[in-house]
Amino acid sequence: MSHMVSSRLKQIPPRRSATVATLDVGTSKIACLIARLSPERDERGGWRTHRAQTLGIGHQRSRGVKNGLIVDMDEAELAIRQCVEAAERMAGLQIDRVVVTASGGRLASQHFAAKTAIGGREVVDADVHRVLEASANHPTAQGRFVLHSLPTAFSLDGAVGVREPKRMVGDELGVDLHVASCDRAAARNLLMAVERGHLAIDAFVAAPYAAGLGVLEPDEAEMGAVVIDMGAGSTSIAVFMGGDLVHVDANIYSGAHVTNDIARVLNTRLSDAERLKTMHGAAISSPSDERESVAYDNVGESSAHSAHVPKSHLVRVIRPRVEETLEFLRDRLARAGYGPAAGQRIVLTGGASQLTGMPEAARRILGGQVRVGRPVGVEGLPDAAATPAFAAAAGLLVYPQVAGREYFEPRREERRANGTDGYVSRVGRWLKESF
Repeated sequence: MSHMVSSRLKQIPPRRSATVATLDVGTSKIACLIARLSPERDERGGWRTHRAQTLGIGHQRSRGVKNGLIVDMDEAELAIRQCVEAAERMAGLQIDRVVVTASGGRLASQHFAAKTAIGGREVVDADVHRVLEASANHPTAQGRFVLHSLPTAFSLDGAVGVREPKRMVGDELGVDLHVASCDRAAARNLLMAVERGHLAIDAFVAAPYAAGLGVLEPDEAEMGAVVIDMGAGSTSIAVFMGGDLVHVDANIYSGAHVTNDIARVLNTRLSDAERLKTMHGAAISSPSDERESVAYDNVGESSAHSAHVPKSHLVRVIRPRVEETLEFLRDRLARAGYGPAAGQRIVLTGGASQLTGMPEAARRILGGQVRVGRPVGVEGLPDAAATPAFAAAAGLLVYPQVAGREYFEPRREERRANGTDGYVSRVGRWLKESF
């Protein structure tokens, strides 16, 4: 399913200020940010060509969502409404449009290439449009919703890595197109949950892409980085190279799996297991673990009869699941051609990345340079939101500034079959009117 935007390749020129609202619908929490984007000169032409000033924020425990998917429409709608209303009260204004993360629905990438003859003359806009149209002229897999369609590289007469082919001379122009998609049903249910709250969706953004936009410095994305967004309901990956998103992936391994393991092994409630994980858990062992003791309540027993267990036992429950998750990610990246490389930059983000020892565990299993990413380039975030858990919500504020890099030229018959005409026109209008 194709949608969206125009065939412009550069980021959106910062012509005027605009108010943007973002909505990150996760398995453990829902977050809404309202911000004012004001034009800001960027000598290097980096991502953040607007200054983002937070006006309002709302966040609360998620309901009706599991593994990034809507599983209870009424509960999800209510939670979204309450979250948005809290942000509106703080901002002192009402919103009717949001940019939304897509975290569920089996995120995946495909790459397509095309070439067109130029005839030895200067490349013009029509040539660029023609080769992009040819690369996008592929059948969309049944049941899939295209989230992003990004030209990652042009070539001219076999010379690769051309950023801007216009006004260059050659015989043959080529392009590589990266298409990121998710399950159509997942996108439609999320669309319905948001629209039932009387909000229009300006754009869907793959959660790991949004997280990368939120935590990466432009130089990191240019030199190459792997962003691992570790949420409560899923763990997703975004690979950046040359400043572009070149790969996305997702799996069901998540922070919730660790919580469930603790609850099962210790026979405690999920709420107590989450508390133990957050306050005392770790992904690596420490010499003091045997000496430290943690208290918890068994299911069905009062707090007057609390059980105690050495912290080392808690770590022995957590560590295998963390290692399994990281090893799975390592293998998935290797199969996609982005395996461990010398100097590889890995940025962990999302709520589950805050587990003690997670960077060390990732460094040992994935290799490379590992850091935990927190939102950058967004002013006015309260301390509680300046954390990895809010990376995707903050990154959604950057997305409008780079959305113009995408190329979508949906064929009429596909739009009619998938019912996306309204969505296409809305996103195009949003970009044109707001930026």
